[in-house]
Amino acid sequence: MNEQFNNITHDNIDIEHICCAISDKKHQCGVDNKKEWIRQRLPEGHVFRKLDVKGKVFIEYAPLETAWVPIIADNYLYIYCLWVSGSFKRKGYGKALLEYCIEDAKKKGKSGICILSSNKKKPYLSEKKFLETYGFKVVDSVGEYELLALSFDGVKPTFTDNVRKEMINSKILTIYYGKQCPFIPNCIEQVSRFCKDNRIDVNLIEIDSLEKAKSVPCIFNNWAVFKEGRFQTVSLLNEGHLKKLLGI
Repeated sequence: MNEQFNNITHDNIDIEHICCAISDKKHQCGVDNKKEWIRQRLPEGHVFRKLDVKGKVFIEYAPLETAWVPIIADNYLYIYCLWVSGSFKRKGYGKALLEYCIEDAKKKGKSGICILSSNKKKPYLSEKKFLETYGFKVVDSVGEYELLALSFDGVKPTFTDNVRKEMINSKILTIYYGKQCPFIPNCIEQVSRFCKDNRIDVNLIEIDSLEKAKSVPCIFNNWAVFKEGRFQTVSLLNEGHLKKLLGI
């Protein structure tokens, strides 16, 4: 495996693609948002490492203290996303990316690494079996969602207490969302348009700070949906998925 991996920096972020949304013009706004979000995170130790190809082959992680997720622990790294897609699968890229993260954590003297997964395969979440081969273990869970961790010294992360609520007072369709994923602006546009056309009340809540991200009342990894006051999913919704969720 001789391909070059690159880390996103202030010097190359304008010329590097960020893998998730490569050529689809409807996601350009999301790409711009994502790059600006990364720019602000880089001084915090945020890492986005990608294969130097036009493909979705990357890992993205950050110190848990500054990671925009409702998970807490001292001296941990959190993996937002580990993605290898299409023809790049089964070539050792996922292995190389994860091993880079593990070595980086050890060099930085971290207590461990954690990542959101589930007991059943779900979109946008890394596969549990793959992580387990590296020693990741379930350290906390809420419903089908599981927090997996590779601990180097016995310290274990946990979901915040707010995560376990999985309920809000409002019965209105409610979506919490961030700007980290390039697909989100288009999803918000589709949801907004569909709800307006069908006279469905919807409450769209932007998570625009670390404090908000740490205090959301449910599992959150850029996106979270409530229906009738109850948490439903962290999977992104386009118009088709929304119809299915609402039973239309």
